[in-house]
Amino acid sequence: MSKAIIAIDKSKSFRVYVTITTDLVQEAVTIHDTTPVTSAGLGRVLTAAGLMGIMMKNPQDKLTINFKGDGPAEQILATAYGNGNVKGYVANPHVDLPLTEDGKLDVGGSLGIGDLTVIRDIGLKEPYMGTIAFVTGEIADDLTAYFYISEQQNTSVALGVRVEPDYHIGAAGGMIIQMLPDPAEGAIDVLEEMIGKMEPLTTYITRLTEEGKTLSEEGLVRELLDEIFAEIPEEYKPEVLETRDIQWNCDCSRERIEQVLMAIGRDDLQQIIEEDGHAELQCHFCLSKYEFNREELQEILDKI
Repeated sequence: MSKAIIAIDKSKSFRVYVTITTDLVQEAVTIHDTTPVTSAGLGRVLTAAGLMGIMMKNPQDKLTINFKGDGPAEQILATAYGNGNVKGYVANPHVDLPLTEDGKLDVGGSLGIGDLTVIRDIGLKEPYMGTIAFVTGEIADDLTAYFYISEQQNTSVALGVRVEPDYHIGAAGGMIIQMLPDPAEGAIDVLEEMIGKMEPLTTYITRLTEEGKTLSEEGLVRELLDEIFAEIPEEYKPEVLETRDIQWNCDCSRERIEQVLMAIGRDDLQQIIEEDGHAELQCHFCLSKYEFNREELQEILDKI
């Protein structure tokens, strides 16, 4: 489980969402057996989805972030809920690419050219869906562009995943800053200067953990918030509003998989019964497998 903090600055000019997701990302990459580049991509998307999920009003509200491109990773998708639950997967988790010229994992190259789609389902008749073309294929850059283009929201997104030489996750986290209506004069300039000087999030997180401070998870996130905003003027210092949990949670079940089988239609299900006599379906998110024998498939067919 990861802790996330929601804060607002003293001038009421912007809201901040910040989290450390090292354990959550480690759980996901262990499940999906990812390479370093897909670990970085999946970890960033999961972290962003978790933060965007807790922006929603109700626990059952649902958000899906889908990066789909023509690169070798093909697709990175994450789903989050207002209660902090998040899950995700990479279509091809075993991509291996050279580092970029500046020595970074080439997440953009793994995705190639494509589209970012965000779907928000808040219980209305139709969910809200926004799509933009990739700007760089780098997750934070594209989400920053998405907020501005599709939601007309001035937003800064910072995401980081540090993958160690043995492939375990050394540090992961994210921060989203959103401007509020009628910000104080000078607030935008202060933020732009701060963001321009920021170190990578994983640098802050690594430094905090290596200092050996005996802090709770919430305490570490508070320290991270303080470190990032350490040098801005006092009137723009963020004050914590609430602390939330973000956790990996796949809500698949045998009943949900039965609904998938029902959705393929009577003719196709009848063909499966006659030709194979059984079916095995696997959850994309947690890789759990569900098997159905002939009798069970016939029972599902009778319900259609």
